[in-house]
Amino acid sequence: KGQNRGERGRGRGGWQGGCQSVSEEMPKYITVSTFAQARAAEINAMLKAVAQKSSNSLVFQTLPRHMRRRAMSHNIKRLPRRLQEVARKEAEKAVHQKKEQSKTKCRKARRRHINLVAEFNRRQRKNIWLETHVWHAKRFHMVKKWGYCLGNSPTEKSYRACYRAMTKHCLLQDLSYYCCLELTGKENELLKQLARICSIDTGLTFEEACCLSGRFEGSLNLYRADHYPKDMLGPVTFLWKPRDGSENRQLWIWVHPALKQDILRELKAIFQCSEPEEIYIPEPVATSIQEEKRMDVVLTLGKKRKKEDKEGEKSVPVKKIIGDGTRDPFQSYSWISQTTGTVISDKTMEILRYRLIGPLSHSVLTETLKAASLQTEMADSETELNNWWVENCKDSEKVSLHQRQSAIFELLEGISSPSEMPPGTILGLTVGDPRVNLPKKKTKAMPDFEKYQDNDKVRQLYLEGVPVDCAHSFIWDQDICKNVTENKISEQDLNHMRAQLLVPGSHLDLGPCESKIPILLVQQPGKMAGEDRPGWGSGWDIYLPKGWGMAFWIPFIYRGVRVGGLQEALKHSEYQRTPHTPNDFPDCQAGMQFAKELETSLLEKFKRRPPAKRANYVKLGTLSPFVCPWGQLTKNWEVRMKASGEFIPSSPHRERCATEGHSFCYPKEEVVKEASPKTGEAEETMEITSSEGALKTEDVTDTQDFGERDETMTTNDFIVLRSEKLLMQLSAWCYPTAGRDRRVRLVSRLGQKDMTEDMFLPILMSYPRALVWVNLSLLRKGNPELHAMICIPTEDDLLHLSKDKLFCGPQEPKHRDIFKHKVQKLKEEKKKKKKDNTKALEGDPPSIPDKEITEEHEDLILGLWSDALPDVTSHCSRTLLGYVTRGDFSLAAGCGEALGFVSLTGLLYMLHKQPADKKGLVLLRTPASLQYRFARLNIEV
Repeated sequence: KGQNRGERGRGRGGWQGGCQSVSEEMPKYITVSTFAQARAAEINAMLKAVAQKSSNSLVFQTLPRHMRRRAMSHNIKRLPRRLQEVARKEAEKAVHQKKEQSKTKCRKARRRHINLVAEFNRRQRKNIWLETHVWHAKRFHMVKKWGYCLGNSPTEKSYRACYRAMTKHCLLQDLSYYCCLELTGKENELLKQLARICSIDTGLTFEEACCLSGRFEGSLNLYRADHYPKDMLGPVTFLWKPRDGSENRQLWIWVHPALKQDILRELKAIFQCSEPEEIYIPEPVATSIQEEKRMDVVLTLGKKRKKEDKEGEKSVPVKKIIGDGTRDPFQSYSWISQTTGTVISDKTMEILRYRLIGPLSHSVLTETLKAASLQTEMADSETELNNWWVENCKDSEKVSLHQRQSAIFELLEGISSPSEMPPGTILGLTVGDPRVNLPKKKTKAMPDFEKYQDNDKVRQLYLEGVPVDCAHSFIWDQDICKNVTENKISEQDLNHMRAQLLVPGSHLDLGPCESKIPILLVQQPGKMAGEDRPGWGSGWDIYLPKGWGMAFWIPFIYRGVRVGGLQEALKHSEYQRTPHTPNDFPDCQAGMQFAKELETSLLEKFKRRPPAKRANYVKLGTLSPFVCPWGQLTKNWEVRMKASGEFIPSSPHRERCATEGHSFCYPKEEVVKEASPKTGEAEETMEITSSEGALKTEDVTDTQDFGERDETMTTNDFIVLRSEKLLMQLSAWCYPTAGRDRRVRLVSRLGQKDMTEDMFLPILMSYPRALVWVNLSLLRKGNPELHAMICIPTEDDLLHLSKDKLFCGPQEPKHRDIFKHKVQKLKEEKKKKKKDNTKALEGDPPSIPDKEITEEHEDLILGLWSDALPDVTSHCSRTLLGYVTRGDFSLAAGCGEALGFVSLTGLLYMLHKQPADKKGLVLLRTPASLQYRFARLNIEV
């Protein structure tokens, strides 16, 4: 009994049948050669294991304790003679394997200024550092993006504090990573070529009179030459240098770093600037002689420092990188056109750019900056400090201009908000060193209303803005900027002067030795579209010469501003309801690249979770949870409308579309069986069963063809509608009727016409595959998320909402996972294959059918749609209209808000079908939920 009990206790891992099973398994005969060959391999393995040293102990550590001596560890002769040879080999091996000791042994050596600068210079060779990088790195989560090291978000809890700063005080951002492209040439030649890459249909152009004079900053969207509305390049802002009497004009185009290469390539193409003008070296590092002098010191960081030169402590240290440290000094960053003489220069990181957001940003400016004092004599004849300023002060006209600019700058202190100024106002100024006016304690800048409350000059500034001549700044002159950068007083010298003051803490007056810095102030208008919160998020941009970043940054911090990163910039644009670059530009290359990277990161995050701890998007009816299939959405809507036959135009519209020359008109005919747009239970059942794989053969073939074509889609397959005229018309049509004749009053006020077939059919035929930027506000509770689906409510949904005001929305019936059995089959095959491999020492290769099955189900992931996407519009019980690109609870609106794109065809279809008092009502559903929620759709222009 005990033996039987023991055998049962061993379970599967024990003996099977004891000695009887062993005797049954014994072979009747063996082949001697094969048996000897197998045993020889085992004997070799055993001998190798015996010869190999298993422990990590040294030879003297293997001796008995009573024979060990301390000297054995370093003196081999103290060991027994039989072990000395082995110990000698161990010692030689240890010398070769010994790691080379780090040259920077201790923190004290690493933190020496010369070593720190050398280390920082080395780390800037791959990714560009802003001048405020070290300040940000101590307080922010840093990310590497677009070739820069940027602050993403503060490490402290400051989400609401940053919103309060934008709303009530001031938020500071470093936008120096934005790229500046300078164009120099004849005005007519510049305007002629620049007109090819923009369109007056979208708003401003480079020829706008107020911008061309240099008074105001302009913003527009660029396209490839003569390709509007296709081939979007991206949004830019531009500034013209005010006319100074010369024939040539200067133009700055500020672009996002993700868009820089595409826009620079297009500019060089239209101006035919193929050849470099000259080898431009921005001199970010020390000269070769200085590097050679300090090379020995850098190489011997861990050793005792010696004075290699006669000057000793006064020797010049390794120079810190100022500007772009990744630039190749032997590569040109300036190109000239041989035909027109136009010069394109890449001034990235040559001009710094800070942004102050909030109603008190001008108060921060006026307290931090003081206009430069006039100077007619040089402080020191040996240096070039302020020599350009002395020459300009001798000119009475320039002195008068500086005084007028200073007077206007002082008037800003009496303005309650920057939004009261004309949008994009430019003010040039020359200021003194802001480090001199640094307060003892951190204070909060507040406006002085008593001083300028009833001043007529302030009212005149509101109405007329800054005069043209006051927009002039010396920052446009490259030689002056270089002089200002090179002759900056160091922090060490400034602190030494402070230490010599008779009264510690008193004001430091540098007199003629104080640096004069040319700057440019540009007003940012804030929220201009829509009726609610006008002017929210307004502020000022300040442009500085390079090298002066921290000299201006710290004084701004001491005036009580809060600093934001990339996430705060994203929220700023979200509350303004404006597209953010490059997230919300799906029709440009940078936007598509961003979508790919986002899809990859979200998919990796999804795979990291086990199947039981993540959403099954197939059951939830979410076809594409990690990326928005814009191309397929617009194509499916186009085919849907052609199949239904509702919006098929008559011959006059067809002829009109042909005469206008739109390339999007009437694509190739395709026959696709679509679901009927009628509402009701029958439609729901049909659509749910279609998701279960019950489509007809023809439908499956067609939808798979769509999916295959979408994989190779380019930006030509869909566009984003940016025509101001059409967007204003759509905005008026989206407005609901709240009372009697409200629609008539709104339409008449906007100067738009009612929604009739004659009005929207030409739009539909001109742009059959277009997207429209919309914003959505939830009627009740709910928090919209990334890639949430925007759907069209049925008649029953609207009827239920009108009866029950607390009705939050319908629910999507759960779908069946048609890929679950395929995933399980693949899992079983993998287990079977693993089991076979463990049984056989040398398993046979898998048969051809097994290989095919493995390759077929290789990309199957439980919870994701693995085949080509079907018709995305009719996959669920509610017809899909578009997707959300950004969504969250809005602190500004006090409810959930979302931004995204919808199909223009689908939007017109919805507005045409909806009753007048329910116009613009849509349903929102997050990817991981079955609950639909009602939202109001608006188009703000």
